[in-house]
Amino acid sequence: MAFLITAYVAIALMFFLLFLVLFEPGLTYKTLPAGCDLTSSRFLYLLGAVADAQVFGNSAMNVLVGGEQFYPAELAAIAGAKHSIHVERFIFHPSEIGDRYLDALCERAKAGVRVRVVVDWVGSFPTPDRYFDRLREAGAQVAWYQPFRWYTFRRFNNRTHRELLVVDGIIGFIGGAGVANHWAIGDGNGQRPWVDMMCRVQGDLVLGLQACFAENWIESTGEILDLVNEFPDCGLHGTAGDSSPACPIYGSTRGIVIISTPSAARSTRARILYQVLLASAKKTIFINSPYFLPDRSARAELIRAVERGVRVVVLVPGTSNNHYITRLASRRHYGELLRGGVEIYEYQPGMIHKKSLVVDGAWSVVGSTNFDTRSFGINDEVNLAALDKELATRLEEDFAAELAQSRRISLELWEQRTVG
Repeated sequence: MAFLITAYVAIALMFFLLFLVLFEPGLTYKTLPAGCDLTSSRFLYLLGAVADAQVFGNSAMNVLVGGEQFYPAELAAIAGAKHSIHVERFIFHPSEIGDRYLDALCERAKAGVRVRVVVDWVGSFPTPDRYFDRLREAGAQVAWYQPFRWYTFRRFNNRTHRELLVVDGIIGFIGGAGVANHWAIGDGNGQRPWVDMMCRVQGDLVLGLQACFAENWIESTGEILDLVNEFPDCGLHGTAGDSSPACPIYGSTRGIVIISTPSAARSTRARILYQVLLASAKKTIFINSPYFLPDRSARAELIRAVERGVRVVVLVPGTSNNHYITRLASRRHYGELLRGGVEIYEYQPGMIHKKSLVVDGAWSVVGSTNFDTRSFGINDEVNLAALDKELATRLEEDFAAELAQSRRISLELWEQRTVG
């Protein structure tokens, strides 16, 4: 009898824990608008402090839109590598562009460059391990993040959604594009390539990207990167905008790299970053997200922004969204946001996969995070938040061009919607 009671209690506890995993409510985020100028150094350092991120200066960023721009730039950076190449991808699929990537990585590995690759096991599930055999034979290291094992089952839902490339610790690429043909030549069924963006980063901010890669590398292999050889001296002086006389001057961009990993208490650095910026906006908020599922507190923050005179515009994919169920779930929330004054546009020419946030024409956030609960609370993500008016202006110009190819969703149109 005692055994049966113990068994029943154990089974009940297991189902209760499963219920919590599936239905635990998200954390409710609340904050007050910043009491200082968003373009000030004070705000920059306060944002870095609350998001637990070091402030870096002496950096430059270039926006690369479309596979025809970012893939050649990434391959050129790989070809010029002298010491190390670090690749982290949620998606790395067998493809024409994947083969080109492997060719470039193999060439550098054979030349003695340390090549390390982390690939997410779920995001790259169609990719067999043998696809990377020739890369290993060339001397590179390849590791899978969270493969299906008995000891990974408890945290199996945690994926690395990061899309990173870091070369020699001084050049980095961050954004939303993996390595697959739908970013390069389309899906083969008449669909045009996805619209996406990667940013080329040079200077001290690359240290943050290198640290991000180092986190998932140790989780995948147990190996800690060589601190002396993998992290250049430049940028390690703890000042934003200063560099030692021996370090080159890259640019005037200052910012922080948000290495976001779910915490046991449900908060994440990415979610904190977004909440603070949304609450502090005074003029404009422009959001680009392929999968737009804001939680209750994010929706409330967007509406409060409108109430204090901020123009809030959200751009999402239209019917070309590759996740049909996510699109349906996203559109359910349009009504509340539209009634609150948020502008919502759906991109018409094809799938748009860009992820960006621009606030007040000054702050730009680019990286891997979708505006949804999974990215904010479950995945490993990385974002770069930059205080750079020129970068913000460029992203706003691209955003305006994309709005011109989009359909604005009015409340009346939303109320007359059909399934799809």
